Amino acid sequence: MATFGDEDLSGSTFDWTNLSGSTFRAASLSNVTIRGTDLHHVKMTGVELIDVEISGEIEGLRINGVDVTQFVADEMDRRNPDRIKMRPNDPAGFRQAWDLLEEVWGGTVEHARRLDPALLHQRVDGEWSFIETLRHLNFATAAWIGRAIDGDSAPWHPLDRPWDEAPTDRGFPRDLDARPTLDDVLEIRRERQAAVRRVIKGLTDEALAAPFRPPADHGWPTPAYGLTVKDCLRIVLNEEWEHRQYAERDLAQLQQQASGGDLG
Repeated sequence: MATFGDEDLSGSTFDWTNLSGSTFRAASLSNVTIRGTDLHHVKMTGVELIDVEISGEIEGLRINGVDVTQFVADEMDRRNPDRIKMRPNDPAGFRQAWDLLEEVWGGTVEHARRLDPALLHQRVDGEWSFIETLRHLNFATAAWIGRAIDGDSAPWHPLDRPWDEAPTDRGFPRDLDARPTLDDVLEIRRERQAAVRRVIKGLTDEALAAPFRPPADHGWPTPAYGLTVKDCLRIVLNEEWEHRQYAERDLAQLQQQASGGDLG
């Protein structure tokens, strides 16, 4: 164990660093960026939490003794009622959710096509570009449909993009410098969307409850997760829904930039 006192570690980068069980007292975490990090069972007391933005999977969030998790979820559903459809419980609900996703993503792609193709490789506020987002969705579908449900040990395409903090020893494609065209990525995406449609079309209540069956090798995801087909499909729906929200947000900023506005 290490103890730091009065050190200036500002500007440091911690990659794959285990800080579990650590204590921060009178420390400055101002202007810190935290990505893809496990914050389970964190307790913060006597802190000043001002102008903070949190996005991600949030459960059991208590602020000044009040659990605000459900409040946040309900407010997000209120702002966009279609979000509720991304949590289906029966085959008909999954088919409705996927039909909706294909429809709204079609509009998002048309939005992207109206921009200079170079802008589709541009990041906004450090988030993935539009092309990178589609590459990641292709990866997510390969993982949770091709591998987790269909049992393919390596369903990846070289242009698939895993999450930034993904382990490097699972055989994932990792061409971070690739700059495929929108049509290149959409060609792969159509195949992946067809795979989702195939699984959802044949759904029954029994199939939803069945355990998922990824190969028991060193790949990912692994059987150790103990998920069902329903869990896997919900992950796909969530990935599609959330990343489209981010994409629309960033496309709007890129369009503003193209019109002479400030990305600010």
